[in-house]
Amino acid sequence: MSTSRKDFIKKLCVSGTCLCGFSSIMLTAKGNDNTNTETTSQNEGNQLIQEWISNVLSNLDIEIDKELIRGVLKKSSIVHYNNLKMDEMLSNYIGDLDKFINFIEDKWNWKIDYNKTTKTLIADENKNHCVCPISNHEKGINSSAMCFCSEGFAEKMFSTVAGIPASAEVISSIRRGDDSCKYKIKFQD
Repeated sequence: MSTSRKDFIKKLCVSGTCLCGFSSIMLTAKGNDNTNTETTSQNEGNQLIQEWISNVLSNLDIEIDKELIRGVLKKSSIVHYNNLKMDEMLSNYIGDLDKFINFIEDKWNWKIDYNKTTKTLIADENKNHCVCPISNHEKGINSSAMCFCSEGFAEKMFSTVAGIPASAEVISSIRRGDDSCKYKIKFQD
């Protein structure tokens, strides 16, 4: 089935997927006919959003100071964290970091090296692909700024489990050309 650009935008906007001001223009011009958005259009819309975000992130890397990007994207990580209902998922591990480490090694296949003396943990996702649901997964598209969002997610996750503040830094990333994504988690006193 072939969809015209105008119909594609209309379906995106009617479904609430549109990220721009076209939704009010399209609905006013045509009226809200509650057209069911087809799976194909939704997938195309998701691809459009993913490509748009990847493009923005690539340009952020070029145009804006790294620490400014880091601060903004770390704060944005809470959206994904809450979407996954992480507080609920982590509730069985709060106060028991060793139990959580065993869980993520067993169920998520992560590799963990935790030095209790220095309160430093190295967490390797142990995957040969980027697991970020936001970044464009195509090779050759630089969206490594998204790694700052992962830092924020890891900080929130490990802080919640440990019950003390943690700082996280991505020290290896698929997006940056490395073999896997790794985090350095430092627990504060």
